[in-house]
Amino acid sequence: MVEVSESRADRKERTRQSILGAALTLTADSSLVAVSLRQVAKEVGIVPTAFYRHFDSVESLGLALVEESVVALRGMLREVWRQAPEFRDFIDGSLPLVASHVRAHPQHYAFIVRERVAGPPRVREAIRHEIELITRELATDVARVPGSEAFSTEHLNLLADLIVSSVVTTAERLVDRPDQEERIIAATRTQLRMLLIGGLNWRSQR
Repeated sequence: MVEVSESRADRKERTRQSILGAALTLTADSSLVAVSLRQVAKEVGIVPTAFYRHFDSVESLGLALVEESVVALRGMLREVWRQAPEFRDFIDGSLPLVASHVRAHPQHYAFIVRERVAGPPRVREAIRHEIELITRELATDVARVPGSEAFSTEHLNLLADLIVSSVVTTAERLVDRPDQEERIIAATRTQLRMLLIGGLNWRSQR
């Protein structure tokens, strides 16, 4: 009985992953708003009713793709930032991690880049929410680094927002030009170091 149960669970997970993969394929040249449930089911080779065993709508499928893409990266960045002893370690630790994750999951990040602007409302909101969480977590970690005491809470959040916005733009460039990864990462590293030079000399008026 246990073996049968595990086998069914495995089959269900494989079908779920196939649905996610089909959505990535179907949105490669468009957006999730242009994809129907029937198209996804046909791509996977299942009947439309079988789709509902995994997702209640195409939009909820998009939310699962956001979680699969961004949440994993957020967790890895959090681990890097918690161990960063200086400002520059946030940059030197983050950029190679982002580059390797984009390289390993190009379809997922291409999906995020497209849906961030053109996706269904709930999907766009989910992407914004994840980016906001990354920004808050970075601000929290930066606050414990020597030198950050010169910043007000508001200005720490602004600094974190600048850094995260730059990293998001970098991820988008890596999706568009994967063959230029080394140059893109080097340019972003320089830009962020320039930003931090100014940041380290900033004094918030309390």
